[in-house]
This record gives sequence, structure tokens and C-alpha cells, in this order.
Amino acid sequence: MNIPESVNATKPRMPVQLEDAPQSMNRDDQDDAWLVRRVASGDRDALATLYRRHGGVVLAQITLAVGEPALSEEILQDTMLAVWRGAASFRGESAVRSWIIAIARRRARDRLRHRPVTIAADVADLSGLPAPEAGPEEAAIERAEAAVIADAVGQLGRLHREVLGLVFGAGLTLAETAAVLEVPVGTVKSRVSAARAALARGLAKKGYIR
Repeated sequence: MNIPESVNATKPRMPVQLEDAPQSMNRDDQDDAWLVRRVASGDRDALATLYRRHGGVVLAQITLAVGEPALSEEILQDTMLAVWRGAASFRGESAVRSWIIAIARRRARDRLRHRPVTIAADVADLSGLPAPEAGPEEAAIERAEAAVIADAVGQLGRLHREVLGLVFGAGLTLAETAAVLEVPVGTVKSRVSAARAALARGLAKKGYIR
């Protein structure tokens, strides 16, 4: 990662201590929280490590919303700069990945506020959609090839693409997705269900449901 030139070496106020983080955090979450603490102390290597861990997933979420690779890359750089400057504000109330994605969404929204956007995202990362219940729709999703899944997801509406990207692409929990989207968890559940149904209908048109 090329750290933006505007990143300086000043040390902002330290964020929440790791021991103050939610007890449900797994080892990866704890490692990420430690890295954010290091970023807040001015550690560029920690920022680069966060980028390696989450940059690809965050970029995929940005591209899903923006549809322009070059602009998405710029927004990712803006996001990592915001992480550098705002690491001290991380309170440990969510996973670091969902916190970074939320920052990215705000940066993308600011960039796109005054311009139209054509969505043309690469959604191949959604090829591993799980099937919580056995049934023809879920079985069809499991059988479909990655390229077919990507094409079918690309035909969905923005809200459906967005929620599938966060839950299945970025691996966020329903609660984390709700926080990122600023909607109730029940709304996320409804959108996921509707998105999966719409995806299955798209696969049916391609002959994956008979």
C-alpha cells in the first residue's frame, strides 16, 4: 500500500484499550483492534497491515456501490487516510472490518453526491453464498459456478447487491451489516431473504432450477 503523502507522523489520542473491547471478539478481531491502537500511535506499518488484511474486501464493497474501478481505488485511499487520522475514535464496539467499510461508505457517498453513477461491479467474491436451509433455491445457488453467480448478482437491484456484498462478500454479521447500513437488524434480514430469492430467480432463468 502507498501511504498517502498527507499522512503525517503526529500521534493522536489513543483509542479504547483492547481489554475494554467486547468479550465476544475473536482472535482476528483482537489482532485488528491492536493494529488500530498502533495506527493511533503513528505506526505506518500497522496501517499497511490493516490494508493487506481488509483492503481487497473494502475495495469490493466500494466498487459494488461505485462501479468505477479508478474512482473506487481513490475512495479506498481516502478511506485508509481517514483510518489513519481517525484511529483514536475507534471504540471497539464493532469489528474493525465493519468500521472501515462504514468509513468507506461515507467517503463514497460524499464523492457521489453530485454525480450519477453506473453500477458495474465485480461481484465474483459472492460465489460462496451459504445455504442455511435445504431447498431448490439454496441448492441452485450452491450448484452455480462463480461466474454465473457474479452475473446473476450483477442483475440485482442496488439494495440487494449491497446487502449480499456486506453479509456474504465481506463476511459481516447481521448486526454489523445493520450498523454499516444504518438500518434495523430486521431490515437486514428481510433484505438478505429478498436478495437470495431474487438471486435464485435469476439462476432459474439460467437453468439452475428446474
